Formats: sequence, C-alpha cells, structure tokens
Amino acid sequence: MSRVLGIDFGGTKVAVGVSDSDGPALSERILLETGGHTLPRTLAAARKILGSPAAVGVSTCGVIRDGRVRLAPNLPGWDGLELPRLLREEFGAVPVLIDNDVNAAAAAELRWGALRGVSTGLYVNLGTGLAAALVVGGRVVPGAHGAAGEIGYLLGSPDEPGFAEGRAPLEERVSGVALAARGSALLGRQVTAADLLDLAGSPARDVVDEALDVLAMTVANLCVILDPERVVVGGGMMGRAERILPRLSAAVARAAPFPPEIGPARFVHDAPLLGALALAYTASGARTAPE
Repeated sequence: MSRVLGIDFGGTKVAVGVSDSDGPALSERILLETGGHTLPRTLAAARKILGSPAAVGVSTCGVIRDGRVRLAPNLPGWDGLELPRLLREEFGAVPVLIDNDVNAAAAAELRWGALRGVSTGLYVNLGTGLAAALVVGGRVVPGAHGAAGEIGYLLGSPDEPGFAEGRAPLEERVSGVALAARGSALLGRQVTAADLLDLAGSPARDVVDEALDVLAMTVANLCVILDPERVVVGGGMMGRAERILPRLSAAVARAAPFPPEIGPARFVHDAPLLGALALAYTASGARTAPE
C-alpha cells in the first residue's frame, strides 16, 4: 500500500499525518499552531514528514469555491486564499483532493466508520462551530457552490439577520462557542460547552435545554428533507453524547415518517485529519478497505 499524506487546516491548529495502510491509523503526525505563514510552515512540515506521497488529501475550514477558500473568517489570511493552486504548485503531478473539514470527517466515517455501507446519510458536527455533511449515493454531496450542509446559517425566524448581515443564526445559538459564551455570561465565570453540559441545575440547565431543543428540531427537519438511513453525530461536544443523542432521537422519532438510526461517530478526535487521509486514498484510486 502506498503512503499518503493528509493535512487538516483548522482554526487554531494544523495537523499533518501520514498513513501507509488503508485504515484509520496514522504512522506519523505533526501538529502546528496556526498564525503567521501558516501555509508555508505546513508545506515545509509536509515535505519533512513525507517527501513523496502517493496522494494528498486536504481538509480545511471554510469551503472551496472558484478555486479559493470561502467562509473561513476565523483563520487570518485564509478567506480568499487560492489554496488549490498553491497545493498544485507544491505537489505537482501528485493527486490532491480538498474538501471542508466536516465533509472530510464524513468521508472518514464513510470509508472506515459509522457511515460505512450507508447510501443516504447525515453527518452532524457539534464542535466549536456547527455544520453537517449530506451523503447521497454513498458520497458526500458538495452542493452547487461547495456549501451544502452549512446549517449554521439556518434562520430561526423570518426577520432574523442572516448571512448577508454577517451572521450565522443557528451556529450562534447551538455551537460550542455559543454555549460557552452564554454559559460564561450567565454564571459569571468562564465555562466551556462541555462544562455547561455537565451542570445539572438551573439556570445552566435552561441554556443547555434550549440549545438541545433547537438542535433536535434542526436534525429532525433535516431527516424529513433527506430521509437518511442513518444519522451520525461527531465533534468535540460528543464527549457528552448521553445528554445529546436521546434528545435528537426523540425529536426525529416524532417528526420523520421513517426515523433513521441515530448514533455517535466512530471518530471524535482527529476526525478531519482522518478525513484528509480518506480523501487522499480516494485521490490515489485505492480501493476501499475490505469488510
């Protein structure tokens, strides 16, 4: 099996990894902090860790549109970057496949994880931000502009400020960042979303219950639209899956004519990097690992 290279450009760190077998395992990995000269430092690390990859998979925050990264305001200098061109210049004839981080994580679940063998499915990422990946015909659907599944921009009411006003209404209510901010303001001390999910008493409970109700309604509506076989939930907040999954299952059971299975993703940690490796194997033409 040829060795492939995976790169995950996240909001606070970049992960570079190598795999030499078609499975969810890293033979080598390097972590870098984001900041000045993120791309040159990453490419230098990639050359160091694996100078001649058979293929390269890249996961990035934002989406790729018209040869540039879009919807990536949290990584300075990234929005508008001509990432595909710069990667072609770096790797030459080596096959390179790029996707956003949530789609990449879904690709890992499709190849090796909880979406394996699923034709129509939904991957929901509950982390610092909020997004989903739609699976149809056993493949992640990118959408007309590469932005399918950007559910953080869903409106909660007709007059609510949306993308045109620089807002992401649903993400501002349900994401890890949103929960941490609301909880910290309410309790008068810094807490994370995970901390908040651990607190059983009011008023923290009310904040969590409201967010989970909105999330559950969103997932239920997505199931009505897509009619998936399975819903897989990943991301950092899934460390508290026992608080989250029952609420989602109950809402979907009420709303969907044919309720799908709902369960945790196989990969919580390193999911976008493993997704980048899955993209690399796809780019290389390697066959899917056997059952």
